[in-house]
Amino acid sequence: MKKLLFIPLLALFAFGCNSKSDNTAGTSSDSTKITSSTSAEIIYPYTLAEPYKNWQADDQKNAVTVMKMLKAWETKNLTECAGYFADSVDMRLDGYRKKLPHDSIPALLDMSWANYTSVSIKMEDWEPVISSDKKDQWVTLWYKQNWVDKKGKADSMEMINDAKMVNGKIVVFDEHIQHYPAKK
Repeated sequence: MKKLLFIPLLALFAFGCNSKSDNTAGTSSDSTKITSSTSAEIIYPYTLAEPYKNWQADDQKNAVTVMKMLKAWETKNLTECAGYFADSVDMRLDGYRKKLPHDSIPALLDMSWANYTSVSIKMEDWEPVISSDKKDQWVTLWYKQNWVDKKGKADSMEMINDAKMVNGKIVVFDEHIQHYPAKK
């Protein structure tokens, strides 16, 4: 039975990987329809509040800015780290969400180091993107964060950071965490 399901799924996956990704957005009144370059209409099972933004690769300078911010945090250069954020930042961290004025960021960064003696980051990948209307720019980082806590215990987790950029500054910082299961 599993083989019977696997073959159609594999064929569907192969077909999906070979389809062209040069899509143009449908109308804003129906964001579930997109006409592909082959003129075949694709109907998506979910709707969007706004039309699809047709994300494209963006300038790497935004990725460098976000990575410099992360490197400054990793090396505990918190003053430099805070300098990469805008005057107002929407911080979305694990168990924390708040819009902060820039002068509150150094205290948050200092608090983020409260339980660590050391941190190291192994970058896995990054991608800066821009919407087709050029109004939204984001950078996504994928990395593994290792640390030693104040009790001497080493641990790690997988991280994904999304940073919205405006005029070269971070205005939204959204952190996603994948905790590793405890060893038995």
